[in-house]
Amino acid sequence: MFFLSTVDSEGMPTVSYKGGSEGFVKVLDDKTLVFPGYDGNGMFYSVGNIDGQGKVGMLFIDLENPHRVRVQGTAKLVREHPLMDKYTEAQYLIFVTVTKIWANCPRYVHKYKKLDQSKYVPEPCKETPIPTWKRLDIVQDAIKPEEKTIAESQGLVDLETYEKKVEQGEG
Repeated sequence: MFFLSTVDSEGMPTVSYKGGSEGFVKVLDDKTLVFPGYDGNGMFYSVGNIDGQGKVGMLFIDLENPHRVRVQGTAKLVREHPLMDKYTEAQYLIFVTVTKIWANCPRYVHKYKKLDQSKYVPEPCKETPIPTWKRLDIVQDAIKPEEKTIAESQGLVDLETYEKKVEQGEG
């Protein structure tokens, strides 16, 4: 996992958490990283900012062995590339041309141990569950027809139920 910082067209920063299977960020050469874009919440903060401005900051934190690495660079959204086959359910790839990279002091990093991978991380030969927000009754007109069918089969939820699920750590 890592945190991705981007900047919008008005110069305002935003940060997103990006997670995947171990090794989902790949080092292609001494100046290039790549990571997949999976199904998100449809707000396109990261991808929209990358497509518009292209500037990124990445913060990688090893929480089990306190260590941090910071990366700055320019990013590009790519929808078709041979590497797409390496990422189950990837909708696009983000290529980052690294302009700066440095190890960062780990002294305030709290130690945590990974207990489990998110059930929403796409894996080969495994069906990825639909996120709870796509079961919200108020979004049914905005999602894909096949997602609507799945949502209806699993049961639609109202906003209050969704908020309770989010508070409990359900996606």
